[in-house]
Amino acid sequence: MPDPNDLTRLAGRRILVTQAADFMGPAICRLLAARGATVLASGEPPTDPGLPERLATLHAPVDALVLNLAIPAPATPATEVEAAEWREVFAWLVDPLPRFLRAFAPQMAGRGAGKLIVIGSASALRGMKRASTYSAARGAQLAWVQAVGVELAPRGIQVNAIAQHFVDNPTYFPETVQQDPRFAERLAREVPLGRLVGADEDASLVAYLCSAAADCFVGQVFPVAGGWATR
Repeated sequence: MPDPNDLTRLAGRRILVTQAADFMGPAICRLLAARGATVLASGEPPTDPGLPERLATLHAPVDALVLNLAIPAPATPATEVEAAEWREVFAWLVDPLPRFLRAFAPQMAGRGAGKLIVIGSASALRGMKRASTYSAARGAQLAWVQAVGVELAPRGIQVNAIAQHFVDNPTYFPETVQQDPRFAERLAREVPLGRLVGADEDASLVAYLCSAAADCFVGQVFPVAGGWATR
């Protein structure tokens, strides 16, 4: 029998995960289900303005919303970034945020409980060459989380973010990259941990933030980058 005093339990919790087939989606869905949650996985593009309302109509109420948002990062020099690139990256990573909030916050506030976790990037915490568009969008995510977090906390909704880099995932570090000897050299050079953070290690933090044990966190940004973001 599970311990009823274990606040990290997810049994009975309904958790919606966006872009479930990309970025951290597969690992998050797998681990949340293993922890007992009912996982509601959406594979539809988050750029569709009508998606949040459709998902809310289909799945509400949900106890937690995991906004797993990803797009291949452009490597354009800052002086060569054009409007189309800027718009596309923000359309994937930033524009969905207020739409999902409008769709799901009312039912969470009505119950006085809910979680929203944004899976972001540590590229917003350290300067990176040829990443101005991507870093700007990821930075906007984190600023949004901090502002919305303090605004919604009095209604019982906790909004937090994970700012990650060098985490095992199929979008940014596929097998072809990981098997390149030059990548191993890069890890040794840039990441104090000396390896990629495991997908399940990262997903375990998501599961914790979805649990009652994390009710005390408000507008927090948790770096998960093997020391890269803090060295």
